[in-house]
Amino acid sequence: MPTEFKNVTAVAKANVYFDGKVVSHTVLFPDASKKTLGLIYPGKFHFDTDKAERMEIIAGQCAVKLDGQSASNVYAAGQAFHVPAKSGFDIEVQQGICEYICSFIST
Repeated sequence: MPTEFKNVTAVAKANVYFDGKVVSHTVLFPDASKKTLGLIYPGKFHFDTDKAERMEIIAGQCAVKLDGQSASNVYAAGQAFHVPAKSGFDIEVQQGICEYICSFIST
């Protein structure tokens, strides 16, 4: 898992969802790729995706259920999951704060 990114542009305006319970900042790379770095506070939230995403958990843990699946999986620091484009997922944090890096994957 990366611990820092060099030679990037950080967007100062935060992406705030669910009354501030999910907050992220966008990081733009020289190759035109984009990631968000974020925090998820306790709660259960649903996100829809446009592009495919790779979610890397860098601290804490969460339970994730991808759209179309019946079971959820738990992910902790050092683990990642993939979300297909044009789909969605439920994510739940039961305690503490879950920190993540979301990479948007071009198809």
